Amino acid sequence: MQVKVVNKSNNQLPDYSTEMSAGMDLRADLKVPVILKPLERKLVPTGLFIELPKGFEAQIRPRSGLALKKGITVLNTPGTIDADYRGEICIILINLSHEEFVIENGERICQMVIASHETVKWSLVNELEETNRGTGGFGHTGKK
Repeated sequence: MQVKVVNKSNNQLPDYSTEMSAGMDLRADLKVPVILKPLERKLVPTGLFIELPKGFEAQIRPRSGLALKKGITVLNTPGTIDADYRGEICIILINLSHEEFVIENGERICQMVIASHETVKWSLVNELEETNRGTGGFGHTGKK
């Protein structure tokens, strides 16, 4: 799939780390480093603007290593970038650790996954088809 991208940063375009990676790393586009204090959240620019085809979205997800090692994650995960959005991709990061974290220009801050989606048309009915699960919710199977 070809996706149009404008890169106003000095960073490389998002790319896949391995041949079978689902997500591409996005990098911070900063003039000066940003300090993220414990429990603080900030909007971090990437300098990227994309044009997705109709029926696709870009999902923004945390980087597992950054989350495990530093406690840094994406606040509204997964974030969604709709196909008709043309603004800069900015990432809401939060520091869930007890230590300050410095975000440097070019640092890999999250992953982006491009995914297809369907547009739903509702069919209003009075009842739904029965299943074995029925209305069983959280933990309803009792299995560990």
